[in-house]
Amino acid sequence: MSLASTQRGDLAIFSGTAHPELAREIAKWLGVDVDPLRVFRFPDTEVYVRVDTSVRGKDVYIVQPTCPPVNENLTELLIILDAMYRASAGRITAVIPYYGYARQDKKTTGREAITARMIADMLSAAGADRVLAVDLHSAQIQGFFDIPVDHLTAVRLLASCLRTQNMDNAVIVAPDAGRVGMAYEYASLLNLPVVVVHKRRIGAEQTIATHIVGEVTGKRPIIIDDMITTGGTVARSIEALLQNEAQPDIQVVVTHGVLVHHALEYLSNPAITRVMLTNTIPIPPEKRLPKMEILSVGGLLADAIARIHGDRSVSELFTQAA
Repeated sequence: MSLASTQRGDLAIFSGTAHPELAREIAKWLGVDVDPLRVFRFPDTEVYVRVDTSVRGKDVYIVQPTCPPVNENLTELLIILDAMYRASAGRITAVIPYYGYARQDKKTTGREAITARMIADMLSAAGADRVLAVDLHSAQIQGFFDIPVDHLTAVRLLASCLRTQNMDNAVIVAPDAGRVGMAYEYASLLNLPVVVVHKRRIGAEQTIATHIVGEVTGKRPIIIDDMITTGGTVARSIEALLQNEAQPDIQVVVTHGVLVHHALEYLSNPAITRVMLTNTIPIPPEKRLPKMEILSVGGLLADAIARIHGDRSVSELFTQAA
């Protein structure tokens, strides 16, 4: 029996061009095929979308992380949503494993946009009835939507992989105050202490680690985060940890591997012995390092989709044994 055996209308999985491999994996878990969708760009870069099969009355799921190129993938998602709405889909769920613009979730100074809220409004206006996301940068983003949001986390998946190795003398490291909650999730699952690196941001791509709260001398740090973009936060955290005599046996465990600018250079630091990411964002061969391990969220997303489709609890996924 497939995960999608309980029917609420017909379940249909579609994929934008951002991450078709993940969409195919989700569909395989569900025991269905990815339905055909025509997406191409005109010479002037305008996006054209046509649904190549009837979706009238169907329960539609569109897999499209808004990863780099962020604006291209976001625009494409909005147009796909509009196409589904105009094709009379019964219910439309935007499956956004990585939600771009999530860090712009508040005003930190005058005359700034709260872009994460604006994107939420755009998704709703384009036709989304529901959003399914993984490890939003801040939980408050759920409140930006006037439609239901199912917020999944990859913490249990990543913690399960960590548990298979030696955890002696290890410590969970939150690279900033914003990740303390996530750090305690890992600590609870792995029965490890938590250390917090306090930082001060001095620009869009630059931070300074000011001090460490907790004992790291002689410890094997596991730095956790929701995303690694330029790698600056990780680099500054490692400097601070080594200065405080942590062992140069550091693991970096992150949900979203954005990996732009100097990220790969920073991750090549010999003090980092392992990097764990998920495939919420496609990671091409040129961005992979020998010490990098990529776990799939396909099964997690497929399970959530099956539960939504069958009108069953999604929150049970958060309480299942890791």
